[in-house]
Amino acid sequence: MTITHPFHPLHGRVYRLESTRRGWGEDQVYFYAEDGRLQRLPASWTDAVERDPFVVVAEGRAHFRLDDLLRLAELVASAEENPGGGL
Repeated sequence: MTITHPFHPLHGRVYRLESTRRGWGEDQVYFYAEDGRLQRLPASWTDAVERDPFVVVAEGRAHFRLDDLLRLAELVASAEENPGGGL
């Protein structure tokens, strides 16, 4: 499995995929890092799953996915409704 997220510090590194699980609302991949510790990443940040169709079509032309912007708008609205409180 290769880490493909362009901004991840381990981008381009190859690891042995240990397992996949559903967590935090999306598929997660587990692998052992160089220090021997089990690590977890969203599967979409690797080549362990098919690439997001939006990412394929946008191919570097869009900085954000629509789903991510909509989620950000929800978080901002929540923060405005609850100033000083947690998200």
